[in-house]
Amino acid sequence: MTREYINPPGVFKHVHYTRVLTVEKPSKLIYVAGQTPADDKYQPVHPGELRAQYIAVLEGLTLQLEAAGATWDNVVFRRMYAVDVPAFVKVMNDLTVPLPWDKSRPSPSTLIGVTALSNPGFLIEVEIVAVVES
Repeated sequence: MTREYINPPGVFKHVHYTRVLTVEKPSKLIYVAGQTPADDKYQPVHPGELRAQYIAVLEGLTLQLEAAGATWDNVVFRRMYAVDVPAFVKVMNDLTVPLPWDKSRPSPSTLIGVTALSNPGFLIEVEIVAVVES
């Protein structure tokens, strides 16, 4: 499976994501539903703490990737939903937040501001798509 990370000239090269990522087959697609900062009873973990909730979400996604036979190196797209976009951008720019992916090859991503998530205590939700060789 071949991947090409592309940040074309004339388009701002963002530090947090790659503009274009191509994948050539043979491959298997893995779609991971939105992960919220929830415990096993679907209650918020780390209420009011966006940084801690983001880390919990990344940990949950890591478990799901492993269950599908993938790692963060296989992620080809991230979609993030935040109740407070400016606060989340600060968290994303916090160099002490442990990111599970290679910072030199971040997947393409989209950040969407929302008015609410499925539980009022959730401040962030992230869904991902991964590709592994089949």
